[in-house]
Amino acid sequence: MTLNHTLKIAFKGLTAHKSRSLLTVLGIVIGIAAIILIMSIGKGGQKLILNQVQGLGSKTIAVLPGREPKGPTDVASFFLDSLKERDLESLGDKNNVPYVEDLMPVVFGSARLAYKDETYQATILGGGSAEKNNVMAEIFDVVPDKGEFFTASDVFSQASVVVIGDNVREELFGPNEALGEKIRINNRSFKVVGILPSKGQVSFFNFDDMVLAPYTTVQQYILGRKYFDRIIVTASEEKYIKITVQDIEATLRANHNITDPGKDDFFVETSADLVDRISVITLALTLLLTSIAAISLVVGGIGVMNIMLVSVTERTREIGLRKALGATSKNILYQFLTEAVILTAVGGIIGVILGGTLSFAIAIIISNFSGFVWPFIFPVTAALLGIGVSAVVGLVFGIYPARAAAKKNPIEALRYE
Repeated sequence: MTLNHTLKIAFKGLTAHKSRSLLTVLGIVIGIAAIILIMSIGKGGQKLILNQVQGLGSKTIAVLPGREPKGPTDVASFFLDSLKERDLESLGDKNNVPYVEDLMPVVFGSARLAYKDETYQATILGGGSAEKNNVMAEIFDVVPDKGEFFTASDVFSQASVVVIGDNVREELFGPNEALGEKIRINNRSFKVVGILPSKGQVSFFNFDDMVLAPYTTVQQYILGRKYFDRIIVTASEEKYIKITVQDIEATLRANHNITDPGKDDFFVETSADLVDRISVITLALTLLLTSIAAISLVVGGIGVMNIMLVSVTERTREIGLRKALGATSKNILYQFLTEAVILTAVGGIIGVILGGTLSFAIAIIISNFSGFVWPFIFPVTAALLGIGVSAVVGLVFGIYPARAAAKKNPIEALRYE
């Protein structure tokens, strides 16, 4: 019997019982759709995070307090006060770090804002430089839509001035003019000197919900701390990043009297380091979730086997009649194997389409409600692999029912009621 004839008979057998065929592949459809959904959402999330990291610029270096985290038990090491004013001054010295272009300490926290009868809980981000204007604007690529950024003089003098995000403006002032008005933070008045346009998520920060102020002001009057949450350094050229990192480490170790690098109370990250680390983490999580979703394929395969066994039993007289007309056991085996493979392969295709559609819809929903653009990425390789795996599942789990059909005695099969 030719392959073409086998396919025709298999298709005829499947279409004769459409509802049963649909129920047979349901587990495969769900399994493949889950895998496509997880892979697509995972890759979209990875791309979003990497875009945020790369938004800081390829020449950006971040110095963070505490020991570099190696696992969950090291999370608390982020909350240390090892970076202080002396470190900022040392890193700004060209004798210590020759290739530093921009240098900005960062402090952040949360505070309640008040304007007349309106209040709003916002994130406070302190930054800037006492030596150079517009450092924050250059590093974060944010420019006020109205007004201007605070100056180096404002940073030096601990001026009570702020630049507010668009959501903050909307919540506190509504349709009224905000520029030049004064808001209260911790019972202290701050003049609004700038208003940012609606930008959403930029480099891990949602500037729409933020208040930007000189870091000296935030330290003194809002957060009441003398240390920095991080220090951001920009190298003069990308080729000097490696040497700049080494200079930063040497300078801070000298400041902190550290001779053993294993005892560092700080760590340095470049954009490339973050990209590599995030890529590994997101890939590991995606593969873990995919492997869990793949279990449903095994469950679906068992369902295929069970329903195929039921089908063999119901079609016993058909099998006997075909054998009586000259079909061999091998012909019967190939017929039922072909039916199983076709069923699961079609289930795989439906699962890919369903998973891709759901992924696209979820990406749109997240983008509409989260404030940042969640990219939709269709995992072509995973889709092709999913269809192939679903066909293999049909082949593996279809062997037993097909063999059971092939072994039937034609005389007994024809007598079967």
